[in-house]
Amino acid sequence: MSFIDQVDPEIVGALTAQQAERYRTIGDNPPLARAMTDAVNRESRANLPPTDVEISELTIPGPDCDIPLAIYQPPSPGPRGGLLWFHGGGYIVGDERDDARCIEIAEFVGCTVVSVGYRLAPEATFREIISDSFAALNWMVDRASELGIDRRRVAIGGRSAGGGLSAGLALYNRDNKGPELAFQLLIYPMLDDRHETPSSREITHPTVWNRDVSIKAWKMYLGDDFGSDDVSPYAAPTRAEDLSGLPPALITVGMLDLFRDENIDYAQSLMAAGVATDLQVYARVYHGAESKAPDANVSKRMRLGYLEPLKRAIC
Repeated sequence: MSFIDQVDPEIVGALTAQQAERYRTIGDNPPLARAMTDAVNRESRANLPPTDVEISELTIPGPDCDIPLAIYQPPSPGPRGGLLWFHGGGYIVGDERDDARCIEIAEFVGCTVVSVGYRLAPEATFREIISDSFAALNWMVDRASELGIDRRRVAIGGRSAGGGLSAGLALYNRDNKGPELAFQLLIYPMLDDRHETPSSREITHPTVWNRDVSIKAWKMYLGDDFGSDDVSPYAAPTRAEDLSGLPPALITVGMLDLFRDENIDYAQSLMAAGVATDLQVYARVYHGAESKAPDANVSKRMRLGYLEPLKRAIC
């Protein structure tokens, strides 16, 4: 059976030829990929419905550069839960203005969302990117009262590369005695640079995140460490030998996602380490489908599937 034949009929239409070109350029021409992604994101923001969520932008000092943030504040009074959010894009494209995702989270959960414009590969590798992320987390917790956040109810999360970065940050934060975290929201996270699982070999279709572009993205993210046996677990969390002491987690992934098997394996490893972990696998769903076809029934179920646990965890 072909890949297309396995996809839920409601989300097949979102697999467009334009996406194949965007994915190809992520691996082959990052500046062009960023320009294409920025254009798509601007159009998406322009078409979003009105919202009561207040959006502001600022930069904060990082270890060796400024870090741009976008802050999404719901109208509900504080103190409230807070989510530090990391956008997707293979660590190559994207920025802090992830409005479609962050507005929905702020509205549904009633939390403050701080979205991080971390540096991107190949200009930066995981060392700089995890450093940006840790600095943003500490800034958010240090200024929790100003942001209307209860510092006891802070979560981290993201989609795809942002989910992988969240998992790596949870490890880095634990090992560097950072702020206490209430939850980690890992939406089809990018966790394993080795691409040795069955799903990492099965998913080659050009209009979804596929094996070829994923390997190229990992090469840029890891830099000289790519192909080494000593890749840091902060970059590729499936390489971690000790997952104990991490915050509760939710991992959600589609059956037709390149990351399916590494996500399932990581969830099992978290459980074995005593970390409270929920795992959701959606049949007939490819990578990123719930945002590409947002009105499909399975997309709505998937988004509710991760928004409701987040709300329970921090509100």
